[in-house]
Amino acid sequence: MADRIFNVLFLCTANSARSILAEAIMSREGSGRFRSYSAGSQPQGKVKPFALELLQRMNHDTAFARSKSRDEFAAPGAPAMDFVFTVCDDAAKETCPVWPGQPVPAHWGVADPAVAEGTEAERRLAFADAYRMLTNRISIFTSLPISSLDRPALQSRLDAIDRDTGAPA
Repeated sequence: MADRIFNVLFLCTANSARSILAEAIMSREGSGRFRSYSAGSQPQGKVKPFALELLQRMNHDTAFARSKSRDEFAAPGAPAMDFVFTVCDDAAKETCPVWPGQPVPAHWGVADPAVAEGTEAERRLAFADAYRMLTNRISIFTSLPISSLDRPALQSRLDAIDRDTGAPA
């Protein structure tokens, strides 16, 4: 893969928390090298308030944040994806559309903070933990020498990011 800006799509079922967090993190971490997007297989139609509050607290612009369908990115005229990462186990099990250009896929399962129970502080902590895990994974990904790796080596490195950086979702 030549030196250029790569398109990255983060998928989750509802596109209301984890994939939104990942899109924001990638926009910052990958600025100039990666363009990030997020979507859901069954979008909820709204972003979780705790996700938006956390992003704002971390000085992310949240103007981009909306819950949308993955169908937007499989339609003619959509940006061609170079990478498609699922961030929830449910989305990883679903049949995905055929993506033009055969992007490199990976599954980076992160526990769903939207279903966390407990006090408000405990629920906020679940969002912060998801943010931390995604930041770690995205930071490792953006530091890979993508242009010098062939597809099998790149796939192996992407799979290792999930295996080496977190607990199962």
